[in-house]
Parts: sequence; structure tokens; C-alpha cells
Amino acid sequence: MNELETIDPVQPSPVMVDVKGAVRYPGVYSLTDESRLIDAIEAAGGYLQDADSRLLNHAMKLKDELVIYVPAIGETMDNVSSDSLLIEVAGAEDDGTVNINTATEQELMTIPGIGPSKAAAILQYREEHGSFPTKDSLMKVSGIGQKTFEKLESFISVK
Repeated sequence: MNELETIDPVQPSPVMVDVKGAVRYPGVYSLTDESRLIDAIEAAGGYLQDADSRLLNHAMKLKDELVIYVPAIGETMDNVSSDSLLIEVAGAEDDGTVNINTATEQELMTIPGIGPSKAAAILQYREEHGSFPTKDSLMKVSGIGQKTFEKLESFISVK
């Protein structure tokens, strides 16, 4: 038996995820880090009839302490309270914020209040002007003023 044959495969680690919104049984579920977002939705009894799952990445692997918010059809992220976030991003920072200097369009859209057009505007600004030196420099992006920035500030970072 050679050395490679004696190594045990990596065992999946347990993770706890909080599934909220338009699912049959919202709650905290214990799965593994090998599970996918769709597994968490199924653990929560599946989607309600009025669920809007278009922005969810069903193939994403789960991370411990992940909050998955499933909006209802017609619900905008502006209507979601700050304690009910759609955090579907494996690339989120350890502190739960999204780094606006490295986030993809999909990652940016996990921030409450950031939809496809604002995410695209952030990426375009970043391509044209480089990284954001401070959080409040996000207000230089078209469509993001003081009021919008105040809603976003606690969800973003510029590491």
C-alpha cells in the first residue's frame, strides 16, 4: 500500500444555514459544506408558490452561518429589513460584507438595494476608475446617492 492510499478523503464539515422568506418551512438547518443552496431550499420544504428564485445560485456550495433569503414575486430588496439578507455569495468577506472592489455582478446583487443595473454601474465605474479607496466613494457611481449609500454602508467593504 503506498502513501496515497492511506490518506482518508476529506470529510464534509457541518454547516448551519438560516433559510428565510418564501419557503414552506423557514428556519435554521444543519447541512454540510458539500451541500448546495438547492439542498437548503429543499430542507426548508421547497419554495412557496409566490417565490422568486431567479437571482439565487442553486449550485452554490453552502458556508456556515449563511443566510438565504427567498423574496416573493414583486418584492424588491428595498423592502427587506437589514436583518434578513440574501447572502448567497461564497465570496463574501468573513465579516459578512461584500468587497465592492472584488465582487462580481452576482455578488454585488446580494447586497440589499443593489439590482442588476446598479451592479453593472458599479462594475463599469470600477473598470473606468479603478478600485474604490473608501466606502463612501461608492457615491461617485451614477444612481447611488447619500440616501442609498446609507442603506448599503453596513453591507459593503473596500478591503
